[in-house]
Amino acid sequence: MSIQRLKGRHLLDIESLTREEIELILDTAVPFKELFTKSVKKVSFLRGKTVVNIFYEPSTRTRTSFEIAEKRLSADVVNIAVSTSSVKKGESLLDTIRTLQAMKADIIVMRHSCAGAPHLLAKRLDVSVINAGDGPHAHPTQALLDMFTIREKLGRIEGITVALIGDITFSRVARSNIWGLKKLGAKVRIIGPATLIPKDIDKLGVEVFYSLEKGLKNVDVVNILRIQRERQKEMLFPTIREYNRLFGIDETTLTAKNVLVMHPGPMNRGIEISDYIADSPQAVICEQVTNGIAVRMAVLYLIAGEGDLNEIND
Repeated sequence: MSIQRLKGRHLLDIESLTREEIELILDTAVPFKELFTKSVKKVSFLRGKTVVNIFYEPSTRTRTSFEIAEKRLSADVVNIAVSTSSVKKGESLLDTIRTLQAMKADIIVMRHSCAGAPHLLAKRLDVSVINAGDGPHAHPTQALLDMFTIREKLGRIEGITVALIGDITFSRVARSNIWGLKKLGAKVRIIGPATLIPKDIDKLGVEVFYSLEKGLKNVDVVNILRIQRERQKEMLFPTIREYNRLFGIDETTLTAKNVLVMHPGPMNRGIEISDYIADSPQAVICEQVTNGIAVRMAVLYLIAGEGDLNEIND
């Protein structure tokens, strides 16, 4: 597939990508990950390009991962601290981004608490936008790195069964994973309390389970999601202890040793995942973080990069 399929475009969600485009990103991430093992960890594909990272919500993994990816591609990187920007003086989102565009930024990577904020920018501004998470709506690069990790570990995605466990209602990770995994031919299960599972989510082609024991039967991958208490306006289950008892993943609830364990982070140990499982050989949580750099390098390269990917192997 030609690189031109993504050049100059946005990455706003997984829903708008074709299967071929998802596979292009995953395939492109492979040589970038191989780059990490070399003594020279930097290439010049984004030299002369300016990437602005603006995060309206707190982030450690995603923001740092994007910044490392951008610098390894030799981009000029600008990080906007919203807490010390003109946003605090009442400046609107559009005015902030128009200002950045006037400074001739090539790509804006944005996280925002409002669903659809990156889509608004993409419609209004003449600059590529990458969604680093918008409210409970979408987190496309997280889903891509999750799929990359599954494919790397299991050799395929077609035909496998993946269980997403926990707070589905408020999880942008869950929605993006569902779209991506289904497009690549996986079977997807949703497991959690009824109060944390959206109505009609089965219309996306997923199986819904309200019992952890039933939902975990014969799965290949579990992707454990944290409780998004900062988004909940009311307590949607009796207590944290009760949630842990019914839906927490530990050595008694996940006995199969061949099941791949994933978590997008940050983990709440002792709530949705135990120390034993988080630190077990079947957990690939740290590898997800590493793969996130490779996937984000691939996305940036495909949208704005110049040069031949074979240069990596020279």
